[in-house]
Amino acid sequence: MALHIGIIGTRGIPNYYGGFEECAQQLSVQLVKSGHRVTVYNSHRHPYEYKTFKGVHILHKYDPEHRLGTAGQWIYDLNCFLDARQRDFDVLLNLGYTSSAPWLPLVNQRFPVVTNMDGLEWQRAKYGPYARRYLRWAEGWAARRSQVLIADAHEIQRYLQEHYRNQPVYIPYGAHPFRKPDEEALQRFNVQPGSYNLIVARLVPENNLEVILEGVQKSFSQRVMLVVGDHDTPYGNYLKTRFRDSRIRFVKGTFRKERINNLRYHAHLYFHGHSVGGTNPSLLEAMACRCMIVAHQNAFNQEVLGTAGNYFIDASDVVNALDHLDRNEIQKRHIQANIEKIKTQYAWPLVAEQYEVTLEQARLS
Repeated sequence: MALHIGIIGTRGIPNYYGGFEECAQQLSVQLVKSGHRVTVYNSHRHPYEYKTFKGVHILHKYDPEHRLGTAGQWIYDLNCFLDARQRDFDVLLNLGYTSSAPWLPLVNQRFPVVTNMDGLEWQRAKYGPYARRYLRWAEGWAARRSQVLIADAHEIQRYLQEHYRNQPVYIPYGAHPFRKPDEEALQRFNVQPGSYNLIVARLVPENNLEVILEGVQKSFSQRVMLVVGDHDTPYGNYLKTRFRDSRIRFVKGTFRKERINNLRYHAHLYFHGHSVGGTNPSLLEAMACRCMIVAHQNAFNQEVLGTAGNYFIDASDVVNALDHLDRNEIQKRHIQANIEKIKTQYAWPLVAEQYEVTLEQARLS
């Protein structure tokens, strides 16, 4: 059954921003290949100005975030929802809820809304008490105003089942195995294969950057730690001030995937400090790039990696990893196990098939 599917809640495609944008791009293209008509909402400031992308229709809507800051996200989402209620969508896929939840009543009587509930946003340390209170409300509002909820991790699925009436559908994020390593891509970063360790993350407290960098300072390892992310922020400046060490280099983030994936592929160790949220896209990308991963020990990361990863809780664990981990036979088996997971559990075509079934069932319900 061919559907007209709207995808809302992101800055748009092709992806120049983050996880939800990558999800929107991968799903929309795959769904078009399956015979569906797909429309994705883009910010008017998105660098891609055309009206189609690989068969996907694109609608650009005014986005005042550059003028109003975070408040602009709510206005952008409102503009998208006001347009969506005039469209003939069979089903609307809403990616996230932080700034879209208030507007769901504008459309949920016209066609079914399927919402990917993301992680537990209200638990993020970067938010103050008032923002957390709003996010708890928005979570509940989105859960009750959507016909179907999607959880990207079993832990999130269990949480939603406990707190809301809807029975969420588990569908993870996806990744593609990285197949074209290029050592020349490292030249712009002035590193050699295996000579550095790597973090790719938003510089926010819940990503455990302080724990990792404290471990770097206490270790004997002379490998440089590349911290890739937007560090021109108050927290980024705090980290740069606190961790003045020749072995720690802060690198401006880039969404050019070939650069990031080559950094991942050629790193000695990849540190994943995320502690809030579900199946994290950057963790899947690290697995797909054959990284030797050292992840923060929590239920979300353990659900994805299982026994095919190394874990840390505090700086002493980081020191142990930096000073002693090497690509022995056990670590090589871990890497191969993670590649198999990408192929059999987290491949984007498989993820898109699950979304397709869920969207079709939502239309029929």
